[in-house]
Amino acid sequence: MANSWLTDVPEMSRRDLLEIRKTLDGAYRSFSREYGESIESFFDPLLNFLVWFEDLLLSTPWWLVIAILAGIAYLASRSWKLPLAVVVAFTAIGYLGMWEDTMSTMSIILVCTLLAIGVGVPIGIAMSKSDRTQAIVTPLLDVMQTMPAFVYLIPVVMLLGIGKIPGVIAVVIYAIPPVIRLTNLGIRLVDKDVLEAATAYGASGMQRLFQVQLPLAMPTIMAGINQTIMMALAMVVIASMIGVAGLGQPVLKSITNQYFTLGLLNGLAIVALAIIFDRVSQSYAKRAQQHLKGSEHD
Repeated sequence: MANSWLTDVPEMSRRDLLEIRKTLDGAYRSFSREYGESIESFFDPLLNFLVWFEDLLLSTPWWLVIAILAGIAYLASRSWKLPLAVVVAFTAIGYLGMWEDTMSTMSIILVCTLLAIGVGVPIGIAMSKSDRTQAIVTPLLDVMQTMPAFVYLIPVVMLLGIGKIPGVIAVVIYAIPPVIRLTNLGIRLVDKDVLEAATAYGASGMQRLFQVQLPLAMPTIMAGINQTIMMALAMVVIASMIGVAGLGQPVLKSITNQYFTLGLLNGLAIVALAIIFDRVSQSYAKRAQQHLKGSEHD
């Protein structure tokens, strides 16, 4: 009874639907055959940068990488606890033999985060300036956030094959909505009185944006960047299915071969990366907010 409505659909309508699907599939295949190589060549600079960055992380001595990461953690938090956690976590990762996979994952996540910021922040700014742009972009973001992650892989793999670039594109599509939404929200929440005061002092539109709105919205934008990093890390295992190197591949291997310990250790390494990135970005956002409050009191 639950599927009885299927029998009520005319046979002609079902054939028409099947023809439409075949037509769309054929059109996409033709598009990928005709323009696939051109699109791949367009992404060659990104691929070269990604390979260079990954090689840089892998060739740098482990102690220097840990020292740099601990220094970044200290600059963000101004506390010794977070740098100590970074040293302990990455030392454990190296001791357990997951250093190379972790560096590959870090290179992918950092590049994807930079791309998401570079694309997402301008889109968020455009949304904050125009209600029409917000009305157009918001449904697209809803689709991007609710679409199953596996679905992103289908058109990307058909167009670009397997490898790093398809993985980067899929991760960016999956992870970019938070930074767009929270950039838009942060700018819209800036006090109108502050903007009126800036205008009264003769500030231009660009000056208001870069010297008033973005600094005041920075804590909210940083929250969006934080969520983007978390979603990018969540996509690592899925992206490993299309050849993205890193911690996701051992997890995938452990699933197919029932290697419990391998999956657990690499999963914990992903968790450690997520916690470290989360704490560093949150600490920076809190310090930025405290700095702004101090400036306002001055």
